[in-house]
Amino acid sequence: MSTTTEVVAHHWAFAVFLIVSVGLCCLMLAGAWFLGGKGRGRYKNTPFESGAPSVGSAKLRLSAKFYLVAMFFVIFDVEALYLYAWSTAIRESGWVGFVEAAIFILVLLAGLVYLVRIGALDWAPARRRFDVKPTTISHSNRNTQ
Repeated sequence: MSTTTEVVAHHWAFAVFLIVSVGLCCLMLAGAWFLGGKGRGRYKNTPFESGAPSVGSAKLRLSAKFYLVAMFFVIFDVEALYLYAWSTAIRESGWVGFVEAAIFILVLLAGLVYLVRIGALDWAPARRRFDVKPTTISHSNRNTQ
């Protein structure tokens, strides 16, 4: 056998898989093109807002605090996964595993304390974080008409 036919014979399953997958993708795209809805309407391309007409723009500027809280959630959620894996193997890891998990928790706790200290988890603006003293309103300057 020649080298080319030997390579094709050796990798025929991958070639068949590749041809079938590309053909299937093309078939699905063509099916969607021919069978898809062609209707044009007044409200066809407007966003659907749970049955209510949309108000304003969808391009809202959100505070960076939303993204920070999302990142903190992901970080501490992954921490919970590590601790779950540790807890399932607690008998095999012994005291060494317990000490390692305690160090891991202490490092994460130090990170959380740092975040609280720098104010990364405070939602209120700086002027609203402090106590507001109530003002007394004087009623002596009323306009009587």
